[in-house]
Amino acid sequence: MNRVFITGLGPISSIGVGSAAFESGLRSGHSGISPITSFDTAGFPKVLAGEVKAFRPETVLRRLDVKAWGRSSVFAAAGARLAVRDAGLSTDQAQPHRVAVVVGTTSGEAKITEEFGRALAEGGFPAVPPEVFEQLPADRLAAAASEELAVTGESITLATACSASNYALGYAYDLIRQGEADVVVSGGADSVCRWAHAGFLRLGAVADEACAPFDRDRSGMVTAEGGAMLVLESEDFVRARGASPYAEVLGYATNCDATHMVAPDAASIARCMRLAHANSGVRPDDVDYVCAHGTGTPANDATEAAALYETFGGAVPPVSSIKSMLGHAMGAASGFGAIASALALSRGFLPPTANWRSRDPEMAWLDPVPNKARAADVQVAQNNGFAFGGNNAIVMLGAV
Repeated sequence: MNRVFITGLGPISSIGVGSAAFESGLRSGHSGISPITSFDTAGFPKVLAGEVKAFRPETVLRRLDVKAWGRSSVFAAAGARLAVRDAGLSTDQAQPHRVAVVVGTTSGEAKITEEFGRALAEGGFPAVPPEVFEQLPADRLAAAASEELAVTGESITLATACSASNYALGYAYDLIRQGEADVVVSGGADSVCRWAHAGFLRLGAVADEACAPFDRDRSGMVTAEGGAMLVLESEDFVRARGASPYAEVLGYATNCDATHMVAPDAASIARCMRLAHANSGVRPDDVDYVCAHGTGTPANDATEAAALYETFGGAVPPVSSIKSMLGHAMGAASGFGAIASALALSRGFLPPTANWRSRDPEMAWLDPVPNKARAADVQVAQNNGFAFGGNNAIVMLGAV
C-alpha cells in the first residue's frame, strides 16, 4: 500500500491565515480570542470567541463567488486553496478525478441554519429566501472545496462533531493507501454561531475568561471558527513531482465510548490511543509530542490526562493544547491540531499551552509546554480529537 505524506497546509484561524502566519502565532503563543462581533451578544454572560476577523476570502479564492456560499463552506474552500498553494501543487500535475476532498464539521452551515430558522419563524416557508435553502446542506463544505479546485474525485463531508477533522484525515489516508486517490485535500471547517455558543454556555462548558487547558483553575472552553485544510499525497505522487513533505501520516484510529453523549470516557480514549499506536507501527515511547484535544473544561482535561497516563504507563511525553490560543474550532479543531503537529515535526518545536499558571495536583506529572514554545526534535506526534457522542479519533504523524 502507498505511504501517505502531508505536503500542504491551509489554516484560516484567529491566530493566523496561511501556514507561515499560523506557525508564527503558535511560536509566539499569540491569543486570537476577542469579543464576539458576528452576532448580537446581548444577554450572554460570556462573549469571547476565536473569530477570524482579518480574512478576506476573495483574495484567496479563484473560482467561487463568496456571496453564493455560507461561511463554513468559504472557510473550507479557501483553506483548500491555501493548502494546495502551500504544497506547490498545480492543476496540470494531477488528474482531476484522482483528487478527492474530505471535510469534517460539527455544525455545517450553522449561520445559514440560524437564518433559515429566523425566516421560518417570522413568515413560514414562503419567507425563506431561495439562496438560504441552497446554502443550507452541510455537504456543501466539501463541494465548495471541490468546485474551487476543479477536482472531480470523491467529495464528502463528515459530521462527527469536534473530532471530525481527524475522521476526515483518516478517511483521506485510507483513500490514498488503497489507491483510490493520488491526492486528497482534507481537514475541517466551522463557524462561530449563536446557537453553539448558547449551547455550550447552557452546558456550563465556557471559560470565565481565558481558556487554560490542564491548569488547576481551568474553567472551560472558548468557541472558535476557521478552516483547517491539508494536502495529503501518495508517496509515488510526491516523488514524481519532487514535493517536500511536512510529515508522514503513519496511521490513525477511531472508536466510540457509547456511554454518554457529552461525558468522555478515559478507558475508551486510552483504547483508541493504543489502537492508533498499533495501526501506525509505533510504541508509546516513540511518541515525542501529543497535540491534545485539551478543551480547558475540568472534565475533558482530567479524562484526557487519565487516558494519557494509562496509555503511556506514566511516561507521558510533552502535551499541549493549541485551543488555549485559537479557541475550540469545533469540527476544524483536530485539523488545526494536525497542522500544528506537522509544523512541530518539520520545524522542530513544541507549540505551547497558553494561559497556564498553576499545576493541577491531579496531573502533576503532565508537561503542558507552559506559555512558551520549546525547541525539540519531534519524530512522532499524536494528534487527539474527541467529540460529543463519544466519537474519538487519533491521527499519528511522523517526521520525514
